[in-house]
Amino acid sequence: MRDLTDTKTLHVSSKQQRAPLDATTLVSEFGGRYSTQLGIQLNDLDAAEIYKWLLAAILYGAPISEKIAMHTWQVLEHNGSLTPESIVCTGWDGLVNLLDEGGYARYDHKTATKMLVVSQTLLDRYAGNLNHLHAAALDSDDLAQRIMGLSKGIGPVTVQIFLRELRGRWNKAMPPLAQLAFQAAQSLGFLPQGCDDDHQLALTLLQDIWEKSGMSLLNFPDFEAALVRYELWLRHQNNAIKIPK
Repeated sequence: MRDLTDTKTLHVSSKQQRAPLDATTLVSEFGGRYSTQLGIQLNDLDAAEIYKWLLAAILYGAPISEKIAMHTWQVLEHNGSLTPESIVCTGWDGLVNLLDEGGYARYDHKTATKMLVVSQTLLDRYAGNLNHLHAAALDSDDLAQRIMGLSKGIGPVTVQIFLRELRGRWNKAMPPLAQLAFQAAQSLGFLPQGCDDDHQLALTLLQDIWEKSGMSLLNFPDFEAALVRYELWLRHQNNAIKIPK
């Protein structure tokens, strides 16, 4: 998997950047689901694993680097703070210390508060089980609203990150295509002209491309994540190239 911060890739020519990639090669080159990278297994819809992914989505949802978000999640894992009960037991001060240890200092206070409130609300309303939250939701919109209702500060970005990796697993997990994925798909030529800003059409077309690659729609989140990773990599390249020597 390509290192998204690898400075050795900064001088790739425009022609090389536009070199055609098929869907499966893109996933192989840039990596698939973020949850899988963290060792989180969502395929069986185990409540403990889904909660771990929600914590990770909260970390990824802040304007902070993937590397810091991933390291912070690993600190939480090492500390055994990956259940609603353990988060509540760790407390606000303890969470701030863990977030700081992970390099999350810029957002430590509000993220600690968010994690505490999410965990306590989940315990109070759904017995700590996100599958219960999904079962209670009337439809995809209600599902997104219930997740945002777990705590102030859980916004559409975090919900999109969380739900896109449950697409095809939870039957009400139908978030819009990630904006980063949409932009990458356009850059790579996966989407035809005339599909501007029509994210539902783009999602349908990309799912069709994925199936025609011989892949199951259950694994479509790998393709979407790879598109997100590609767009982040491309932006990192462009920003780094602008820095004068």
